[in-house]
Amino acid sequence: MGVFDNAKDAAEATGKKIGEWADDTKERIGDKVDEAKADAEVKKAEGDVKKAEANRDATEAKNEYKENLRD
Repeated sequence: MGVFDNAKDAAEATGKKIGEWADDTKERIGDKVDEAKADAEVKKAEGDVKKAEANRDATEAKNEYKENLRD
């Protein structure tokens, strides 16, 4: 039965290796998803900053205009 035991051991080792590969692949995909989410958050934050700056500039322009009207 040595041949059968060797074949069984080889099959188990192969199965274990495939399982590890699948787990590693799943983890890599999860890491990429996390990176994409972080990048999206950064882009959103950059957009929020630009919007806030535009609001600030518009408010300054409005206030300058009103100040010039008072003169």
